[in-house]
Formats: sequence, structure tokens, C-alpha cells
Amino acid sequence: MEYRQLGKTGKKVSVIGLGCEHLDRKPYEQVKETIDAALEHKVSIMDVFMPGTEVRENIAKAIGSRRSEVMIQGHIGASDVNQQYDISRDLPTVKKYFETLLRLFGGYIDFGMMFFIDSDKNYRDVFETGFAEYVEYLKKQGDIKHIGFGSHNPETAIRAINTGLPEMLMFSVNPAFDMLPSTEYVLDHFEEGFGNELFRGIDPKRAELYRLCEQKQIGMTVMKTYGVGKLLSKEHTPFDKPMTIPQCIHYALSRPSVACILPGCQTAYEVRETMRYFETTDAERDYTWVLSSEKNNFKGSCVYCSHCQPCPVEIDIAAVTKYLDIARLDKNNIPKTIISHYQNLAHKGDECIKCGQCEERCPFDVPVIKNMEEAAELL
Repeated sequence: MEYRQLGKTGKKVSVIGLGCEHLDRKPYEQVKETIDAALEHKVSIMDVFMPGTEVRENIAKAIGSRRSEVMIQGHIGASDVNQQYDISRDLPTVKKYFETLLRLFGGYIDFGMMFFIDSDKNYRDVFETGFAEYVEYLKKQGDIKHIGFGSHNPETAIRAINTGLPEMLMFSVNPAFDMLPSTEYVLDHFEEGFGNELFRGIDPKRAELYRLCEQKQIGMTVMKTYGVGKLLSKEHTPFDKPMTIPQCIHYALSRPSVACILPGCQTAYEVRETMRYFETTDAERDYTWVLSSEKNNFKGSCVYCSHCQPCPVEIDIAAVTKYLDIARLDKNNIPKTIISHYQNLAHKGDECIKCGQCEERCPFDVPVIKNMEEAAELL
């Protein structure tokens, strides 16, 4: 297992966690086998958004005495009406469901996530009511260790981050979603399918969100890594052919600020298959073919794929470019953390010898030499 720091929370999480949604309405034996397999593979973060009593009890029972080995990402505002998931901002209802979660998981939740902030109304119902104050109270009391939120909408997510309250974000990340215009609501495309006419490069708002998260040290956990399975399906993929699980995982993990993905495994077998990612080669993980077809316009845009490597003077070109892209958000107020990360690189942009090998290899015609010069100047 590999681990990454989750933004400014200071916590290190396994780059592959477990999304527990699909354990709902499964027998306890299956839940336990799945949880056991995840912990055997050193998974250290699990997402529990489901408000149903039985699934929560099954997961907590399966974890048992191993609670200290796993961090729980629990959601505040998820409620259960007639066994149907629902969003609640009614504080008595919110407290009822979240206090049950606290009781089952040892009296604390590691990452308390404000549930489903996808629209202006969702935003107002959280930040312009007593909801956000309740979340702050939970952290002050030690009931939650860190404050986060979940979203599928880049514009709303940016707005929430700029309140200064969240420390982390759970967001839907995959190539299809990243290429949808921010005017399109990604969840609509689960049912409607993806229209190929929509894909014209990574949406600027989503790119802005990823860079803003890195700039403000907002750690990101990822849902919908496989697009609810559509990216893996020959019948439903929006691309020329299906992606593979390693390609989907690698794409998400290459986005700025992403600490881990949370695939919805529902069996021990699915956990083991997911963990095969660590056995794959760079070639097997390569996702650039998705982005380089004629209908997509990525010319000049770095997607941090590292096809430019190896560099003869050993510059990590993708890392330098990532920090440069973040610095470009506000050149007059570059975060000290970004400058520090850049300065701690073994080899920096000013070491570029302008040999041009990187630009020859790049599938997207990125002006690498120019970027190295700019990074040396800004960082």
C-alpha cells in the first residue's frame, strides 16, 4: 500500500480506500469478508455515508477492535426516509443520524463530511443556517477530527472551500466528468449517457478546483473513479474503448490534491482485484489515449502523465508543472507551502538544459522548456 497526506489535516491515508455504499443490504458475512480484505491490504480510510442502521452496524461490527487501524469518513446530513437515502438540513434529524454514527464507531469520526453540497440551495442550506455552526461544534467537542464536505459540482465546491471552513473535499473525479462543461451536472449523465459532443478538453472550472485545493491544502478523496462502471463498459463508455481499472485509478491519483480513491467494492474479490493496481506497469496505467483523440483539445495543457520522462538532468517535470500551475492562480500571493514543495524537489526548473527530449515525447505539445523557465522565475 502507498500513503499520501490528506491536505492540511495532517493525516496520511492509503491511496486506495474503501467506499462502503455497496455493502448496504448485504449479509453480515459478506460485509466482514470485504472489510477484512481491505484491512489485510492496509486500507486506512473508509467512507460511510449510508444512513441505514443495519449497514452501519455491520461495518462497525466487522471492524471491531481494529477501529484504530482505519479512519472513518462519515457524513453529516445523510438521512434515511423509508429506506431511501435523503439529504436533511433539519438539525434534530441531522443530529439523530450523526449521533448514531458516533456511537457505532467509537465516539468519534475522523473526517466529518457535510453531505452533498451540489447547488446554490445546498450551499445556502449549509452555510447560511445553523448547519455549519453545528459542524464546527462537533469539531470543538472532538466528535469529529476534521471538517470536510462532498460535492459533484466544481463551482459550488469552490464556493464552499472559499468559506475557509472545510479542510478536505470528497469529489467525483474521472476523465469523462473532467471533460464535461461545468454547466453540465455530472449525475444527470449516469442515466442519460455521455454525449461525445461534450468532450473538448478538461473543463476549466474543474481544473481550477483541483489547483485551488492544492493551493489551499484541501485534501481530496475521490468518488465515482469508474463513472459508476460506465468507463469500464464497452456498451456505455463515452470513449473509443473502455478504460481499465488501473487507468481510472491512475488518472484520479494524478490530479492535484488527490490523496486517495474510494472504490465501492462489495466483495473480498473486488478488493483484491482493485489492489492489483500496485502490480501494474506504467504502460498498463497509461490513460493518455483517452485524452489524445482528435475530438479532444488538450494541446498545451499538462495532464501530469509523465510521458515527458526521463529527463537527462532528473527534473520531475510533472511535479514542477503542477506547482507552476498552482502558482499561476495568483502570482502575487503564491502559498508558502507551494514554494516549499517546489524548493524541496531534488531538481528544479532552473536546471533545465533545454534539450527538448521532453517536448518530443509529450502527447499534448506542452511547452515544457518555457514552463521550466517560468517555474524558476516564480518559485
